[in-house]
Amino acid sequence: MNLLIASDIHGAEAYCGKLIKACYLERAETVLLIGDILDGNREVAAMLNSLSREKTILCVWGNCDYPEDQAMLDFPIMAEYCLLFVGGKVIFATHGHRAIPNLSSNSILLHGHTHAPSWELTKAGCLDLCPGSVSNPRRNSQRSYMILGDEGFTWKDLDGRTYHKLCFEELSKHNQTLENHN
Repeated sequence: MNLLIASDIHGAEAYCGKLIKACYLERAETVLLIGDILDGNREVAAMLNSLSREKTILCVWGNCDYPEDQAMLDFPIMAEYCLLFVGGKVIFATHGHRAIPNLSSNSILLHGHTHAPSWELTKAGCLDLCPGSVSNPRRNSQRSYMILGDEGFTWKDLDGRTYHKLCFEELSKHNQTLENHN
Protein backbone atom coordinates (compact mmCIF):
# COMPACT_ATOMS: atom_id res chain seq x y z
CA MET A 1 0.00 0.00 0.00
CA ASN A 2 1.19 3.50 -0.81
CA LEU A 3 -1.09 6.35 0.25
CA LEU A 4 0.09 9.91 -0.33
CA ILE A 5 -1.31 12.39 2.21
CA ALA A 6 -1.20 16.15 1.64
CA SER A 7 -2.84 19.29 2.96
CA ASP A 8 -3.12 23.00 2.34
CA ILE A 9 -2.42 23.32 -1.39
CA HIS A 10 -4.35 26.62 -1.38
CA GLY A 11 -4.48 26.81 -5.17
CA ALA A 12 -0.69 27.07 -5.63
CA GLU A 13 -0.16 25.75 -9.18
CA ALA A 14 3.61 25.20 -9.08
CA TYR A 15 3.49 23.32 -5.78
CA CYS A 16 0.44 21.32 -6.83
CA GLY A 17 2.41 20.30 -9.93
CA LYS A 18 5.27 19.11 -7.72
CA LEU A 19 2.82 17.19 -5.54
CA ILE A 20 1.32 15.47 -8.58
CA LYS A 21 4.80 14.55 -9.79
CA ALA A 22 5.47 13.09 -6.32
CA CYS A 23 2.29 10.98 -6.61
CA TYR A 24 3.78 9.23 -9.62
CA LEU A 25 7.33 8.99 -8.28
CA GLU A 26 6.02 7.51 -5.02
CA ARG A 27 3.77 5.12 -6.96
CA ALA A 28 0.90 6.24 -4.76
CA GLU A 29 -2.20 4.16 -5.34
CA THR A 30 -4.42 6.61 -3.50
CA VAL A 31 -4.14 10.29 -2.60
CA LEU A 32 -5.72 11.71 0.56
CA LEU A 33 -6.11 15.50 0.50
CA ILE A 34 -6.98 16.86 3.91
CA GLY A 35 -8.41 20.25 3.10
CA ASP A 36 -7.76 23.74 1.75
CA ILE A 37 -7.24 22.68 -1.84
CA LEU A 38 -8.18 25.14 -4.57
CA ASP A 39 -8.78 28.65 -3.29
CA GLY A 40 -10.77 29.08 -6.52
CA ASN A 41 -7.89 28.22 -8.86
CA ARG A 42 -9.27 26.56 -12.02
CA GLU A 43 -5.81 25.44 -13.18
CA VAL A 44 -5.24 23.50 -9.97
CA ALA A 45 -8.74 22.01 -10.35
CA ALA A 46 -7.84 20.82 -13.87
CA MET A 47 -4.57 19.33 -12.63
CA LEU A 48 -6.30 17.42 -9.82
CA ASN A 49 -9.15 16.29 -12.09
CA SER A 50 -6.56 14.84 -14.45
CA LEU A 51 -4.88 13.04 -11.53
CA SER A 52 -8.26 11.68 -10.39
CA ARG A 53 -8.63 9.84 -13.70
CA GLU A 54 -5.55 7.75 -12.83
CA LYS A 55 -5.50 7.69 -9.02
CA THR A 56 -8.15 7.38 -6.35
CA ILE A 57 -8.48 10.71 -4.56
CA LEU A 58 -10.05 10.87 -1.11
CA CYS A 59 -10.66 14.31 0.30
CA VAL A 60 -11.96 16.18 3.31
CA TRP A 61 -13.25 19.72 3.54
CA GLY A 62 -11.06 22.52 4.87
CA ASN A 63 -11.97 25.97 6.10
CA CYS A 64 -10.90 27.47 2.74
CA ASP A 65 -12.89 25.00 0.60
CA TYR A 66 -16.21 26.24 -0.78
CA PRO A 67 -19.11 24.89 -2.87
CA GLU A 68 -17.66 26.84 -5.83
CA ASP A 69 -14.46 24.80 -5.50
CA GLN A 70 -16.45 21.56 -5.37
CA ALA A 71 -18.21 22.54 -8.60
CA MET A 72 -14.82 22.62 -10.39
CA LEU A 73 -13.74 19.15 -9.24
CA ASP A 74 -14.66 15.67 -10.43
CA PHE A 75 -14.28 14.14 -6.94
CA PRO A 76 -15.97 15.03 -3.64
CA ILE A 77 -14.20 17.42 -1.26
CA MET A 78 -16.91 18.44 1.20
CA ALA A 79 -16.80 15.56 3.72
CA GLU A 80 -16.03 16.61 7.30
CA TYR A 81 -13.79 13.58 7.81
CA CYS A 82 -12.61 10.32 6.31
CA LEU A 83 -12.18 7.05 8.21
CA LEU A 84 -9.58 4.53 7.09
CA PHE A 85 -8.72 1.17 8.60
CA VAL A 86 -5.07 0.24 8.12
CA GLY A 87 -3.12 -2.49 9.89
CA GLY A 88 -5.63 -2.83 12.71
CA LYS A 89 -5.64 0.92 13.33
CA VAL A 90 -8.44 3.42 12.86
CA ILE A 91 -7.28 6.53 11.01
CA PHE A 92 -9.49 9.59 11.40
CA ALA A 93 -8.61 12.21 8.77
CA THR A 94 -9.95 15.75 9.01
CA HIS A 95 -8.70 19.22 8.18
CA GLY A 96 -8.44 20.21 11.83
CA HIS A 97 -10.35 23.47 11.97
CA ARG A 98 -13.35 21.91 13.72
CA ALA A 99 -13.68 20.01 17.00
CA ILE A 100 -11.93 16.67 16.85
CA PRO A 101 -13.43 13.67 18.66
CA ASN A 102 -11.60 11.96 21.48
CA LEU A 103 -9.81 9.07 19.88
CA SER A 104 -8.70 5.97 21.73
CA SER A 105 -5.25 4.49 21.96
CA ASN A 106 -4.09 2.69 18.86
CA SER A 107 -5.93 5.19 16.66
CA ILE A 108 -4.45 7.86 14.42
CA LEU A 109 -5.57 11.43 13.82
CA LEU A 110 -4.48 12.97 10.50
CA HIS A 111 -5.02 16.67 10.06
CA GLY A 112 -3.82 19.73 8.20
CA HIS A 113 -4.73 23.34 8.97
CA THR A 114 -1.61 24.18 11.01
CA HIS A 115 0.69 24.22 7.94
CA ALA A 116 3.41 22.62 10.08
CA PRO A 117 4.37 18.94 10.04
CA SER A 118 3.93 17.17 13.36
CA TRP A 119 3.96 13.76 14.97
CA GLU A 120 2.84 13.46 18.58
CA LEU A 121 1.46 10.77 20.82
CA THR A 122 -1.41 12.09 22.95
CA LYS A 123 -1.91 11.19 26.61
CA ALA A 124 -4.66 8.80 25.52
CA GLY A 125 -2.19 6.98 23.24
CA CYS A 126 -3.62 8.36 19.99
CA LEU A 127 -1.12 9.33 17.33
CA ASP A 128 -1.65 12.94 16.13
CA LEU A 129 -0.08 13.56 12.70
CA CYS A 130 0.11 16.46 10.25
CA PRO A 131 1.81 16.27 6.83
CA GLY A 132 2.55 20.01 6.84
CA SER A 133 1.61 22.26 3.94
CA VAL A 134 2.14 21.87 0.22
CA SER A 135 2.04 25.62 -0.41
CA ASN A 136 2.67 27.70 2.68
CA PRO A 137 4.69 25.95 5.41
CA ARG A 138 4.94 27.41 8.89
CA ARG A 139 7.26 27.05 11.91
CA ASN A 140 10.41 26.92 9.76
CA SER A 141 9.21 23.76 8.02
CA GLN A 142 9.39 22.88 4.34
CA ARG A 143 6.68 22.25 1.76
CA SER A 144 5.79 18.64 2.38
CA TYR A 145 3.57 15.59 2.18
CA MET A 146 3.42 12.19 3.88
CA ILE A 147 3.44 8.65 2.62
CA LEU A 148 1.59 5.90 4.46
CA GLY A 149 3.20 2.61 3.50
CA ASP A 150 3.22 -0.91 4.89
CA GLU A 151 5.81 -0.04 7.54
CA GLY A 152 4.45 3.32 8.68
CA PHE A 153 4.52 7.03 7.87
CA THR A 154 7.23 8.96 6.03
CA TRP A 155 7.38 12.76 5.78
CA LYS A 156 8.97 14.12 2.62
CA ASP A 157 9.64 17.52 1.12
CA LEU A 158 8.19 18.27 -2.34
CA ASP A 159 11.45 17.11 -3.93
CA GLY A 160 10.94 13.65 -2.42
CA ARG A 161 13.61 13.87 0.30
CA THR A 162 12.69 12.06 3.52
CA TYR A 163 13.03 14.10 6.69
CA HIS A 164 11.10 11.98 9.22
CA LYS A 165 9.82 8.42 9.60
CA LEU A 166 7.46 6.80 12.07
CA CYS A 167 7.33 3.00 11.94
CA PHE A 168 4.32 0.95 13.04
CA GLU A 169 6.64 -1.44 14.91
CA GLU A 170 7.90 1.41 17.13
CA LEU A 171 4.32 2.57 17.74
CA SER A 172 3.20 -0.91 18.77
CA LYS A 173 6.01 -1.10 21.33
CA HIS A 174 5.06 2.32 22.72
CA ASN A 175 1.34 1.40 22.94
CA GLN A 176 2.24 -1.79 24.82
CA THR A 177 4.27 0.28 27.28
CA LEU A 178 1.30 2.64 27.79
CA GLU A 179 -1.07 -0.29 28.37
CA ASN A 180 1.29 -1.85 30.93
CA HIS A 181 1.37 1.41 32.91
CA ASN A 182 -2.44 1.78 33.00
